[in-house]
Amino acid sequence: MNTGALFEFDKKSLSEDGTFSGYASRFGVTDLGRDVVMPGAFTKTLQQSARIKMLLQHEPGQPVGVWKSLVEDQTGLKVTGQLVLETSLGRDTYALLKAGALDGLSIGYVSKKDSFDRAKNIRRLEEIDLFEISIVTFPMLPSATVDRVKAQTDFSRLVEAINAARAAIH
Repeated sequence: MNTGALFEFDKKSLSEDGTFSGYASRFGVTDLGRDVVMPGAFTKTLQQSARIKMLLQHEPGQPVGVWKSLVEDQTGLKVTGQLVLETSLGRDTYALLKAGALDGLSIGYVSKKDSFDRAKNIRRLEEIDLFEISIVTFPMLPSATVDRVKAQTDFSRLVEAINAARAAIH
């Protein structure tokens, strides 16, 4: 089992209902564990994507949401998920993502088919049995981080400014 290959989370797409999207894996990029995910590695596992869990820090007892969409494209595994904001863990995770305290994602998987390149000292993952994608503090790919988040209060600030202007006029 590997818990931690390549995931880039697009924080800009974090919405007020806890929905977000990004790449759980990027093809052809070497992670800190010297693994490289190859195009097509997720094909079989995506046929059973309903069983792929969203966890916090790879902890089985800390589910934080559900995956709405998992799709392989030319870049990697593009995912859309939604935090369960009705739970304290979901709300806390949302707040930490907005603040940038959590800014990475990481996959938990079992390699079903791989090859080792001794010259480059890397393992090429050709088929992966993906069972979870976690929101994490330290992803295996250090550059797989969240750039920025649209704060939940952006719209609230606009409403407050409009209300303040309306009050000043009356």
